[in-house]
Amino acid sequence: MPRSIAALIRHGDYRQLPDTPSAHQPFALTEQGMAQAVRAVELLQQHSRQLNCPIDPAIASSTLLRAWQTATIIGENLPDMEAGVQQHEELAERCVGAAANLSMGQITDILRHDPRYREPPADWKSNSHYRLPFPGAESLMQAGKRVAKVLAREMRAMRQQNRGDRIKVIVGHGAAFRHAAHHLGILKYDQIARLSMYHCRPVLLELHDDDSWSHIGGDWKIRQQSENHID
Repeated sequence: MPRSIAALIRHGDYRQLPDTPSAHQPFALTEQGMAQAVRAVELLQQHSRQLNCPIDPAIASSTLLRAWQTATIIGENLPDMEAGVQQHEELAERCVGAAANLSMGQITDILRHDPRYREPPADWKSNSHYRLPFPGAESLMQAGKRVAKVLAREMRAMRQQNRGDRIKVIVGHGAAFRHAAHHLGILKYDQIARLSMYHCRPVLLELHDDDSWSHIGGDWKIRQQSENHID
């Protein structure tokens, strides 16, 4: 059975609204983010050489602009990427539903004045199981499960093409990827909050013949206590 490897790439640095927990912000990469995406090409090629495993010609990406831009820059700088970028809405980061792109203060104020709801816990942004009580909102665990399904589907589809060993580039978002890794059996629950992802540095996960997964390359980022838990 050929090797099926997913190269998970967190998008590059982008323009974020201050004090706004929604990870569905529709803004573009900064110049730094664009440079990070270009640097990702070299890292991917290094992994490809080390593993003697070619990169699949189709990149999967979240539909959010910063992820699509990252994927597009990578595709434009890798050779033989004729299949281009395939966008998947299911690869997006955790959705806060009707609270999208509101500030922390606005969200707290809305909940305080709605008699149906309590104020969220202080750690709600990083709490894996908490879901804001708004239409369309989901928890980080729910987002991770959604993304895990996409990863499994994409890798199995690539395997069925029977094109030999392949690395599949998948561009998305840090928190959703970490929670997906937990659902796939790669990260323990207590590791999720301690880890993050570097912008545009691949983390390589391999899907094995028995449908188990393992982390085979690239480093998770050790989260500092002062870091925000947004995306």
